Amino acid sequence: MRAIFTALALSLAVPLAGCAGDPNEAASAATIPVTVTMAGKVHVFNVEVARTDAEQDKGLMFRTSLPADGGMLFPFEKPRIGSFWMKNTLIPLDIIFIRADGSIDRIAENTIPESLEPVVSGGEVSAVLELAGGTAARLDIDETAKVTWKD
Repeated sequence: MRAIFTALALSLAVPLAGCAGDPNEAASAATIPVTVTMAGKVHVFNVEVARTDAEQDKGLMFRTSLPADGGMLFPFEKPRIGSFWMKNTLIPLDIIFIRADGSIDRIAENTIPESLEPVVSGGEVSAVLELAGGTAARLDIDETAKVTWKD
């Protein structure tokens, strides 16, 4: 009888396992263009937007990859000190802290996956842009760049 119950429980559990969602579902999520302009060069990234507290809490956790032109934007209702950590984030990220005027406050490059150390802005910011680790260096993006997007 125990074997029958176990088999029944497994037959019910297996179909549900696929319902949890793919942690890499970013490819199918709606994106917006974010433009980074610096020294006459323009780079456009197609990023997801984390608008709600729940979306911002989850961020890019559990993702195992990120497109070269992908990422996530975290807009804030009002400027504040930005503080992020890499808990459950499996890939390195470049975290770009953006002031209200679109200028860059700080770039934290190649943050350490799964680190619990806070990654903090230098001052108040109105948004944060997360890109694949190494993107800022690869494209020569630094704090003199300007970041824009339309919501």
